[in-house]
Amino acid sequence: MFECHRNSYLTKLSAKVTRCEKSVHTLNGKTIDGFNVVLTDTVLFPEGGGQPDDRGTINGKPVFKVRKVNNEAVHFVETVEPLPVGECVEIEVDWNRRWDHMQQHTAQHLISAIAEDEFKLLTTSWTLGDTVSYIEIDASNVESDTVDKLESVVNEKIKDSLSVEIRLYDKNDPELSKVRSRFELPDISERIRVISIKGVDLNTCCGTHVSNLSHLQSIKLLYVEKAKKNKCHLYFVAGQRLLRYLANCVKREKCMTALLKNGPDDHVLLVGKLQKNLKQTQKNCLTVVRDIALLEARLFKLIDPRPKFYSLHRKEGLTDFATIFANEVAALANETFFLVTVAQDASSNSPGYVLMIGRNNQLNSCIPIAEEVLNAKGTIKQDRFQAKVTSLANRSKFEERLKSVLLFD
Repeated sequence: MFECHRNSYLTKLSAKVTRCEKSVHTLNGKTIDGFNVVLTDTVLFPEGGGQPDDRGTINGKPVFKVRKVNNEAVHFVETVEPLPVGECVEIEVDWNRRWDHMQQHTAQHLISAIAEDEFKLLTTSWTLGDTVSYIEIDASNVESDTVDKLESVVNEKIKDSLSVEIRLYDKNDPELSKVRSRFELPDISERIRVISIKGVDLNTCCGTHVSNLSHLQSIKLLYVEKAKKNKCHLYFVAGQRLLRYLANCVKREKCMTALLKNGPDDHVLLVGKLQKNLKQTQKNCLTVVRDIALLEARLFKLIDPRPKFYSLHRKEGLTDFATIFANEVAALANETFFLVTVAQDASSNSPGYVLMIGRNNQLNSCIPIAEEVLNAKGTIKQDRFQAKVTSLANRSKFEERLKSVLLFD
């Protein structure tokens, strides 16, 4: 057991280096050089009990990972020079991260205990996320009125300012039978750590916790989502994280009010109307696109004599335009090779769509050019090749290359 297990509120500690080995750590895809450092004790919590590990510093050097390996805390420290074995170093925890984890973890204990005792909802696991956390409930769903009642009870416990204590038991102590969560006890002499919420819960746990429920400030149960194996996830936020969550909600609400030009109470109604109008507009737009594509196909069929290569581009349009046009002229693919492109907007650098119609031998010759010049990624089916492209800026070059390969002037 480390000092972080004994006192969750301790932020600094002096300890000696017992081992220091060169290592690397990957963070956000970037490889960081440093050392794995083992100390005589630590104030930095190694991951466990569903709680992520702490961040902090050792002699001012950042610690990016703390793991428990064979009852030792292994700290990955970003430093060029190793820390000498036997040297006394100063360890400091990132308090903002620690405090947040203490609040969320204690909130989970409280929610799980009340959910089981008063609503017969058993917690099977939990996840402490970056912005919200969730408890996995052994039920396919939890009704909204049950969630509301559960939230009311847990916040009443917070208002009662119940104490939260760390208790240590010998592994053969009969008092352990009163502990709610039991795991298979390891074959060690170390005592078992239990978190006690006065009158509410006794739970084996290695994580960091607040010393009083009042330190949670408040808990908000956000929503329930279905999970695998007939279970569900109950999402929640607590403490400072709840205040940040609320601040973000207010910010989004203000933005929506400015966009919709109406009060928050009308946002859902107005968005519903906009969605309905958008569907009708899209339907009307598709009708126009279809009419234009059919007209373009008719205009081509009036050309006499028909060309061996035909190129058509819509500066702004839908892929439906290319598909409808292709369907109308597909029967003429033995006579004419068709290149149809559509851009998402008028900019030549905007993403787009390419469709080529022709004989198989022609398509096989032209597809590599599309992949090279336009970075096209698509599929070939029967007499046509269709692909998405990130940009149509090289369309003219692509068209010239096609004509060259197909032996057209």
